[in-house]
Amino acid sequence: MDFAFTPEQEELTRTLRAFARKELASRSRQWDKSGEFPWEAWRRMGELGLLGFRNPSQFGGHEIDLVSMGIAMEEIARGDFSATYGIQLAGLAGQILGQSGSDEVKARWLPPTARGESVIALALTEPGVGSDAANLACRAEREADGYVITGEKSGISLGMVAQAAIVFARTDADAKARGVTAFVVPLDLPGVSRSPISDLGTRAVVRAVLSFDHVRIPASHRVGGEGTGFYQVMQGFDYNRVLIALACLGVAQVSLEETMAYVKERKAFGRTLATFEGVSFPIAEAATHIDAARWLCYRSLWLADHGLPHTKESAMVKWWAPKLSVETIHQCLLLHGHYGYTDELPFEQRLRDVIGLELGDGTAQIMKVIVARELMGRESLPY
Repeated sequence: MDFAFTPEQEELTRTLRAFARKELASRSRQWDKSGEFPWEAWRRMGELGLLGFRNPSQFGGHEIDLVSMGIAMEEIARGDFSATYGIQLAGLAGQILGQSGSDEVKARWLPPTARGESVIALALTEPGVGSDAANLACRAEREADGYVITGEKSGISLGMVAQAAIVFARTDADAKARGVTAFVVPLDLPGVSRSPISDLGTRAVVRAVLSFDHVRIPASHRVGGEGTGFYQVMQGFDYNRVLIALACLGVAQVSLEETMAYVKERKAFGRTLATFEGVSFPIAEAATHIDAARWLCYRSLWLADHGLPHTKESAMVKWWAPKLSVETIHQCLLLHGHYGYTDELPFEQRLRDVIGLELGDGTAQIMKVIVARELMGRESLPY
């Protein structure tokens, strides 16, 4: 067994940690307060190759293993949590379009997305459909040489700034998962409207409700065959859940490091806070849990890189890591006393940010259902 990163991965870690500290961390608070989308940072991530990880090389991408992609998520999260959405969503778009999109669609959308000049949103969730993603109400009806899309998508990350979205819509009213098809929909088409959502955290992600009122698109904008959309997105969800977990752990880790430095300097009753067991024990516990969760994440990505099943492991870390991150950052906030509760320190923003990923891409309850199914078979599924 080899638990070491390669020299290239170690260099990637150093490069991205410096980038996150210099170009993201110093501006994260400003983006949170203003809700401004950080286009300049997006383009810089594009220059570093972070937005083309899953693209075919002829469309602006480059081959990289999932372990390295996990490193990128963890390190970028140390600077700004919202920026990690760029990596994961560009990765999903690159994989879905790269595998199943028409050459016209790939040539139009993938290169500028990889450069950080365009954004492609993933429009799956609906007002009445979250975890039960096979029961979509949004529909796409065949008409001449194209489709007409009608329906609404909610909680769409990057929805207010994206130029296009991969929209999952029902093409067969009588089928569930096999009745869902994916389409690339430019968001400047007639009939498309969007409204912003005011979120607790990750405000720079500018989530939105997308509405489609008889939006016409050509057949070339269908991604793959009819009825394949649900399976296209689910193929990417396993590894993407691990990437989300690592982003959460990156935020928890940097918060813990800052707190350790603080308690070694801050004094009370003539001693540094670090000498009190009530302070040092929670830090020791958090460090243990973060290390354990982190290595389960990288094992999951290693399995994926080797073409091995990793559904159980990805569901395990998706429910555990966001919860652990929330608990760790909360503890770090408390250990900084009343200043930790102010917006002069980054803990309140980080806490708000990571709470969102206790929901996104599958709640803890759904993840535990998946783990139970993988351990005990489908007969363990709830009625």
